Amino acid sequence: MAFQPKATKEKVKAGYKTLYITDELAEKVAVLAKKHDTSFNNIVVSILEDFFENNK
Repeated sequence: MAFQPKATKEKVKAGYKTLYITDELAEKVAVLAKKHDTSFNNIVVSILEDFFENNK
C-alpha cells in the first residue's frame, strides 16, 4: 500500500520537539511533502503515527 499522509487535523494540544536528521533524510521528507502538497511536519507526524498504529 502506498504511503498516504494523514489529513491535516484541527489544532490539538501539542509541543515542539527538535529532530537532528541527515540532510539526505530531510530532503526525502521534503520531496514527499511536496508530492502530497502538505507540510514537512505533517509527513513526519504521519510516518510516526503510522508506525505506532502498526507496531502495537
